Amino acid sequence: MHETFFIHTFIYLAGAVIMVPIARYLKLGSVLGYLLAGMLIGPSFLKLVGSESQDVMHFAEFGVVMMLFVIGLELEPLRLWRLRRRIMGLGGAQLITTALLVFGIAQSLGYSWQVALTLGMIISMSSTAIVLQILDEKGWSKTMAGRSAFAVLLFQDIAIIPILAILPLLSGNGRTAEETTLLGHLPGWGQTLAVIGAVAIIIIAGKYLLYPVFRIIARTRLREMFTAMALLLVVGIAILMNVVGLSPALGAFLGGVLLANSEYRHELESAIDPFKGLLLGLFFMTVGSTIDFGLIMEQPGRMAGLVFGVILLKALVLFVLGKIFHLRNAQNTIFSLSLAQIGEFAFVLLGFSFTEGIISNEVNAVMTAVVAISMAFTPLILMLNEKLILPGLCAVSTDGKDSNYNDVQEEENPVIIAGYGHFGNTVGRFLQTHNVPVTVLDNDSDNVDFLRKVGLKVYFGDATRHDLLEIAGANKAEILVVAIGDEEKRMLLIETVKKHFPHLHMLVRARNRNEAYDQMNAGMMHIYRETLDTSLRLGVDALKILGHKRHEAVRAAKTFFIHDEKTLKYLSSIRNSEEYIVAVREKMQELDMLMKADREEFLEEATAEEEHG
Repeated sequence: MHETFFIHTFIYLAGAVIMVPIARYLKLGSVLGYLLAGMLIGPSFLKLVGSESQDVMHFAEFGVVMMLFVIGLELEPLRLWRLRRRIMGLGGAQLITTALLVFGIAQSLGYSWQVALTLGMIISMSSTAIVLQILDEKGWSKTMAGRSAFAVLLFQDIAIIPILAILPLLSGNGRTAEETTLLGHLPGWGQTLAVIGAVAIIIIAGKYLLYPVFRIIARTRLREMFTAMALLLVVGIAILMNVVGLSPALGAFLGGVLLANSEYRHELESAIDPFKGLLLGLFFMTVGSTIDFGLIMEQPGRMAGLVFGVILLKALVLFVLGKIFHLRNAQNTIFSLSLAQIGEFAFVLLGFSFTEGIISNEVNAVMTAVVAISMAFTPLILMLNEKLILPGLCAVSTDGKDSNYNDVQEEENPVIIAGYGHFGNTVGRFLQTHNVPVTVLDNDSDNVDFLRKVGLKVYFGDATRHDLLEIAGANKAEILVVAIGDEEKRMLLIETVKKHFPHLHMLVRARNRNEAYDQMNAGMMHIYRETLDTSLRLGVDALKILGHKRHEAVRAAKTFFIHDEKTLKYLSSIRNSEEYIVAVREKMQELDMLMKADREEFLEEATAEEEHG
């Protein structure tokens, strides 16, 4: 038994280590890499894993619980309160509308109303694990699309409670909702009190008990103890939620929210994160391994129709609701396509419905395959959306009048800033204090809304579109500050400006040396690495603390900066890795000699000043 456990562990880990880097290299995303690894090692291909996949999946679902806990840590109660309209309104409308539509379609196909209602509730659920992981990877989690998707997923987690209560009633076997939980012997009012009590325990413990406990753990200065305490907390919440029949993920999320203002928040997040990532990866792999390719090959037309029918139906419902809740076209497309699959909780509901005799073995087998395939297709659909659909939406209006996507107005300022996060904001405020008028473009609608509330004039629009740059005054401007956070977007903007506005002086943000090399090779002369100046300023302060004179430290930093800029230009032309390593070593030796000579010169000058002083 132990030998089998280690073999299966090795197989899952090997599959992840091989396939995920390949998927990331091909820009397919880590989620699709995990899914492909699961398909490869599963019963349909290499047959390295088999019947134990369902048991592994139940274990791996704990990764979803951890993910919701981490999300709760990043979401303060006040921010959660602001999302209440989207959680209850958008989330409720999505679930009810989808369930009713599926109910009608299933009844028209000849299924009983019990089966139709069960399928409606199952299909209305979306995958928390896949959606939140992809949104986070692509940097969309804090956009309107990401927050709206999160609101819908959170409502679905809440809806698990009434769904679990309804399903036993549909089976006709006389079981009550309470009998599906570990407290089934209690009457209805007792079950309700137990649920309220469990939530109250989490709230009270989170507010009054956990802070002193974490303080005691922190005093031990043992990192493993903090990790153990974090895991103990999440596991404890999951057990408590299971006892009363609530979603463990929902309980973990609530616990995270209550600790969002804690000084231990970041420590908790870093302790949980490795476990969360591995368990989520394991969950995605088990989803991939459960796809029944034999069934797909037997009925390819039917399976394709069901999968794409479900995805299309859910996407249309979500898109219409997104319009009602004022999501812009691009944001709405991301929102509707990201939630168009059926979620992981469907596996639990299908198994329970089959055990209760609500659905037949055939319906259970077909729907299990549909759920897994729809989840597997989600990363691919979002990738195609990003590559094909979103650029089309960006080009919907060539005259800038598509207010659903941008609101850029004609300007004639000498400076345009593309991207107004912390980097661009600092540049913009500095220029404006010198009475230099600037035009600001930012593609994050939430950031634009916030900046407008504090009184800044910022336009929502994609700066990589040459037509928007033209409206923003690129033909008459002198300088374009490229401060966009995304590296690929920065390079795309550089190429767009070189093609359409070659007269503009581009001052370009770079995250590191490697990106600076690419920008230099693209012809950029003014490149600003994010960490260079800050690192040197820290070094100057360190020298002062160690007893060096301030002007000596500042002079050394200036010498280092000048040499590093020259080295950057020299190394950008070297592509051979071996030559690059040799050149780096030569430049490091050169820098050491230069700094030593500069320090000796400084000491000689200081001595001469003292003698003449």
